[in-house]
Amino acid sequence: MKGFLVVAVACLVTVVSGFPDGAPADTCVKTRFNQPNHGAARSQDLKTSPFRVVASGNTFSPGSQIQVDVAGQDVFRGFFLQARDAQTNEWVGEWVESANTKTIPECSAVTHADNKDKERATFVWTAPKDRQGQVYFTATLVKNYGTFWANQVADVPTARHLG
Repeated sequence: MKGFLVVAVACLVTVVSGFPDGAPADTCVKTRFNQPNHGAARSQDLKTSPFRVVASGNTFSPGSQIQVDVAGQDVFRGFFLQARDAQTNEWVGEWVESANTKTIPECSAVTHADNKDKERATFVWTAPKDRQGQVYFTATLVKNYGTFWANQVADVPTARHLG
């Protein structure tokens, strides 16, 4: 019975990963984690990414929120954003679900809920209520089935001092 359950779950994951409605939860833990299961396609060199991922901050206090924006010189169809504690590398916090997104709370991630062209997107991450620290955000952005950029780390602008 246990073997049947493993095979059934594996088949379900294979079917789900082929749909254009977002990354499955196993994206967080598979061998090439944070990358779409697109056959032989591999991530493009991050230096060629036409997208910019920007977080409004990287320090958090209990329950605080950080905004993460994605935009670029091209449209994207899919995305997978994840939040990690900068000290422990653990998944941390949760995303506010918004239109055309779905959250994956098991690994502090948010993904697309459709495969329509997107010019930009804004996401809100909420820190855990019981801790503070530093966080970083990684994004995988999908232009089409064979063209994507994985593990792009969000920039955090530094404040400019006028003087």
